[in-house]
Amino acid sequence: MPLKIIQGDITKIKADAIVNAANTELAMGGGVCGAIFRAAGADKLQRACDRLSPIQTGDTAITDAFALPAKYIVHAAGPVYQGGKQGEEALLRSCYINSLDVAFKNGCKSIAFPLISSGIYGYPREAALEVATRAIEDWLKNNDMDVSLVLFA
Repeated sequence: MPLKIIQGDITKIKADAIVNAANTELAMGGGVCGAIFRAAGADKLQRACDRLSPIQTGDTAITDAFALPAKYIVHAAGPVYQGGKQGEEALLRSCYINSLDVAFKNGCKSIAFPLISSGIYGYPREAALEVATRAIEDWLKNNDMDVSLVLFA
C-alpha cells in the first residue's frame, strides 16, 4: 500500500496502531505525546509505559491503545535535533523502521505516524518529513501495510 500524508488529529485516526512521539522514559509529555496520553487514558497508559521504560533513542515499545480507536500505541523515542551532526537522521529513520517492524510483528495491517521529533525536539519540519517519507517508502518496498503520516491540522 502507498504512503498517505493527511492532515488531522492522530488521536482520532482509526488504524491498528498509532505512533506516539515519545521520550525515552515513556512518560507523558507535551504536544502529540500529551494528546495521545490524554485521549488514551493517561493513568492506564502511563502504568503500561512504566513497565516498558526506559528505551533508547530510535527504539520503540508497544502498548494497548486503551480508549483510542486503535488497537496499539507504538512509542518511538525520537532524537532531539542538535544541528544535524549528532546522528539525528539515522536515529529518526530508525524510529520509523522500528515502529513499522513492531506493528507488523503484532499483526497490524495499518499504522498512523505523527511527524516524529518535529515539535519540541526541534527537528526542522521539511527535513523530518523527508526522513519519514523515505524511511516509510523504503520499508514498504518489501512489506505491505496501510501507512499514514498524520500532520496536525
